Amino acid sequence: MSSPVTTDVATPPQPGTTHSPRGTRGALRTPAGRAAVGVLVPVLLVAAWWAATAAGLFSPVQLPAPASVVRAGLDLAADGELGHHIAISVQRVLLGFAIGGVLGLLVGSVLGLSTWADALLSPTIGAVRAVPSLAWVPLLILWMGINEDSKVTLIAIGAFFPIFTNLYAALKHVDPHLVEAGRAFGFHGLRLLRTVQLPAVVPSVFSGLRLALAQAWLFLVAAELIAASMGLGWLLSDSQNNGRTDRLILAIILLAVIGKVTDTILGVVEQRANRRWA
Repeated sequence: MSSPVTTDVATPPQPGTTHSPRGTRGALRTPAGRAAVGVLVPVLLVAAWWAATAAGLFSPVQLPAPASVVRAGLDLAADGELGHHIAISVQRVLLGFAIGGVLGLLVGSVLGLSTWADALLSPTIGAVRAVPSLAWVPLLILWMGINEDSKVTLIAIGAFFPIFTNLYAALKHVDPHLVEAGRAFGFHGLRLLRTVQLPAVVPSVFSGLRLALAQAWLFLVAAELIAASMGLGWLLSDSQNNGRTDRLILAIILLAVIGKVTDTILGVVEQRANRRWA
C-alpha cells in the first residue's frame, strides 16, 4: 500500500499583510529609517539621565540635569565663546588630519610597495607607534613652543598611524595576478600604483582615514593641554578645574556630536569613492 506523498507548498500572503524581503529589518533599508533607529539609543540615554537627576540619585556637581547643560551651552553661545571654541578645535583637527593623512598615504605606499623600505623602516615606525600621545607633549613644547604648530603636529602624529597601517597592510595583500596584469599593459611605478594598486585598496584606505579622523579627535584633547586658551579640549580641562560639570559634559557631548558629523561626511565620500574605483 503506497503512502500519500506530501509536498511543501508556499502559502501566499494573506490580504492586508505586507512582507519585506528582509523581514523585521525593513526599516533599515532606507537612510531615513536607519537614522530614526540610530536616534533611539541617544534619546533613551537622555531620558535615563533626566530621570536619574530628577530622582536625586546624583548631586548637581556629580551629574547636572540636561537642562543645566543646555543652559550652559546657551550662555557660552550668547557670549560668542562656544562658536570660537568649536571653530578652533575643528581647524586644529582638520589641519592635523590632513597632514597626518598625506604622510600616512605616502609612507604606507612606499613601505607597502618596496621590500627594502619595509625592512629598513618598519621596526622604527612600529616602535614610534607604541609611544603614548601624552609622551609627545613635553618634547613638542621644547621643540616648537606653545603655539599652534605643536598642537597640529600632535594631532598629525595621531592621524598618521591608522592610515599608514591600513594602507601598508592592504598593499601587501593586493592580488599579485592583478599587479602582473597591470604590468602586462605597460603600467609601472607611480602609474601602476595609481591605476591598479590604489583602486584595489580603496576600502582599506578609507577605513584607515575614518580611524585616523577619530584618532585626531582623541589627540585634540591632549593637544589642547599644551598651554591652550581656546578649544573644546581646553573647555573640558578648564571646566574640571573650576568645578563646572555642566560645561564639562557639554564639551564631551560636542566632541561626540562633531566627531560623528565629520565621520559621516567622510563616510559619504567613501561611498562615492567605492562606486568609482573599488
